[in-house]
Amino acid sequence: MTFFPRARNVLIVLLGSCLLSQAAKADYTYNMTAGVTAISRGIHSLHMTIFWICVVVGVIVFSVMFYAILYHRKSRGVEVAHFHESTLVEIIWTLIPFAILIGMAIPATRMLIKMNDTKTDSEITIKITGYQWYWNYEYLGEGVQVTSRLSTSQDQIRNRDVKSPYYLLEVDKHLVVPIGKKIRFLTTANDVIHSWWVPALGIKKDAIPGFINEAWTRIETPGLYRGQCAELCGVNHGYMPIVVEATTKESYENWLSEQKSGIKTP
Repeated sequence: MTFFPRARNVLIVLLGSCLLSQAAKADYTYNMTAGVTAISRGIHSLHMTIFWICVVVGVIVFSVMFYAILYHRKSRGVEVAHFHESTLVEIIWTLIPFAILIGMAIPATRMLIKMNDTKTDSEITIKITGYQWYWNYEYLGEGVQVTSRLSTSQDQIRNRDVKSPYYLLEVDKHLVVPIGKKIRFLTTANDVIHSWWVPALGIKKDAIPGFINEAWTRIETPGLYRGQCAELCGVNHGYMPIVVEATTKESYENWLSEQKSGIKTP
C-alpha cells in the first residue's frame, strides 16, 4: 500500500510550507514580543535564554530517561544493579543545578535592577490612575490631564456593525509621549485593582488604590503601542484598552502646548 508514504510526503510538504511562509512567521504570536525599548528587548532576551536552558536540561533528562527505559528493561535480561550512595555523584548533581540557577539569577537580577531604576535621569513623570473602567493620565508639573476611554462603538460590541481591526483596542484620547526621553510612570487606582500593561514597552504594573507603583520607559521608535488592563476589575474589565502614542519631541511639545492652551487636538 502506498497511501501512508504519500500521506507522509504531503504532510511534510505542508509543514515545510507553513514553516517557510512569511505570513505564518508574521502571525506567530505565541512568544513574547521583543518590543520597542531596551527594557522590553532585555526581558525578551532573558526569557529566551532561560527558555533554551530549560530546553537543554529537558532534552538531557528525557534522553537519559528514555535510554534507561529502552536499553535497561527487564525484557532484555538486564538485572537490577545494587549499589550504595556515592558522595561524589551527590556533590555533582547538587553543584550542576546550583550553577544553572546562579547562571539564570545573575542576568535576571541585573534586569530587575534596570527595570526598577525609575528615578535616575527621568525627564517626564506621568501619573496613571485606573478607574472602572477607563484611565486617567496626569502629566505632573505640566498641569495637563487626559482621560482615556474605549472608543469602540456599541454597534460593534453588540454585533450590529462590522468590527474594526482594533476592536476593543482603540481609545478616544491617546497617552502622548516623546521618543528618546526617559518617562517615569506612577500607577495607582481610584476604586479596585487594575493593571497597566503595554507589551511593546515591557511594562505591566498593578494599579492599587492607596498605593503608588513605579515603572519607566524610553521609547525609541515613533508609533502607536497598544495594551489593556491585565487585572480582572469588574464587568467592563475588557473595555479598558491603552494606546500609547510615541511621537517626536517637537510634536510632543506642540501637543503639550495645545493641551495647556485648551485647544482640542483631533
